[in-house]
This record gives sequence, C-alpha cells and structure tokens, in this order.
Amino acid sequence: MIIEGNQKEKEAMRAFHRGDRQEGLRLQEEFAAEFREEYRNKDHCPCKKACRYHGNCKECVAIHRAHQEHVPNCMRPLINKKIKQLSELTEHSIADEIEAPKEILRKEFSYD
Repeated sequence: MIIEGNQKEKEAMRAFHRGDRQEGLRLQEEFAAEFREEYRNKDHCPCKKACRYHGNCKECVAIHRAHQEHVPNCMRPLINKKIKQLSELTEHSIADEIEAPKEILRKEFSYD
C-alpha cells in the first residue's frame, strides 16, 4: 500500500471538493480500513530520524503541536513540496539563505 499520494485518498478529496461529502467519507474510510489492515504489524513511519516516538504518530504530533517549533519529519516532504512551488515565484533565491541542520538518523539510514 502506498500512503503518500494514495490514489483512493486523492479521489476522496476530489469528491469533497465537488461537494460530494458522502462519497468522500466513503472513500476515506476505505483508505483508512486498508491502512489499518496493511500496517497492523508493519512499520508505516517514513521518518529517518533517530526518535523514541518512531511510528507513534499520536504522541509525535502531540509533541510537535505542544512545542510548535517545527513539524514532524514525516510531514516535511509534503510541506517542502508546497514551499518549493511558492519558492518558484522568486526563482528559488531563498535557497541561498538556507543551511540545513545536521540530523541524527536511525542506524539503517545513517551515512557512516
């Protein structure tokens, strides 16, 4: 099952946008049911950072909501995609002003 960019969930959003709430909710629940079944005993978390809360979305999101300094790592690709589109308005000139922080990755993703 693909989570990011899932076609069924995209169709649910199209239904919501055209005002068909019932169909949107039906498709959304189908996606959620498939997710629950597929990831019942599998790791669904795409985060590469070494973190005590890996795979525990509920607590991870609560922590980020509480400190409000940055977003969970799993949300970064989605948000960066949107920011990149905005950055095109200034020919990506913001890139010259940004320095990425060093992060501690999980062992399976480390660069050592």
